[in-house]
Amino acid sequence: MKKIIAVYTGEIKASKKDTILKSSAIGSCVVIAAYDAANKVGALAHVMVPGTSPKARTSQRTRYAADAIEEMISKMLSLGVKKDDIQVCLVGAGNVLQREDDTICQAIIDSVIELLNKQNIEIKARAIGGTERKSVSLDVEKGTVYYIEGDRAEKLLWEAGEREAKNYVRVISDA
Repeated sequence: MKKIIAVYTGEIKASKKDTILKSSAIGSCVVIAAYDAANKVGALAHVMVPGTSPKARTSQRTRYAADAIEEMISKMLSLGVKKDDIQVCLVGAGNVLQREDDTICQAIIDSVIELLNKQNIEIKARAIGGTERKSVSLDVEKGTVYYIEGDRAEKLLWEAGEREAKNYVRVISDA
C-alpha cells in the first residue's frame, strides 16, 4: 500500500518510491511537483509568496519561492538525485477570490518560473491561473502528476518516461 503524504502551505516534502505526495485547496499559491525518473524520487513544494524570505525571518521561510526551491532541491539531493535530472510541473495560482486588481498570482508564477530557470530546471507541464482552487498529487513510483480544478474530475497533467512526449499539458494562463 502506498503511503500518502499531505503537503501544506510552506511545506516541502520529498520521498522515494511507494509514496503519493498530495497538496489540496491550492488558491493563489503555486505547488511545484518535482521528479527524478531515474531514481524514482519526487517532491512537492507549496509556495505561498514570491521572492526570498526576509533575512530576519527564520520560521516559515519556505513559504517564499526562493527558499522553497532551494529546500526542495536540497531534500531531493539528499535522496540521491542529481540536480540535472529534476523535472517539474506547476499547479495553482488561481485568483479564487476573483479580485480584479489581483497581482499576487502572477507575481508567484513569475517568481517561481524565474527561479527554476536560474537553476536550469525544466518545467514539463503546468496547470496555473484561472479562478478555481486546485489540488495536485504526485505518484512517486509511477512518475505521474494529476491535478483537480474546482470540483471537476482528476486529470493527468504529466507522466515521466516513454509517454512523456504526449501532450497532457493544460496551460490555464499564458504565464
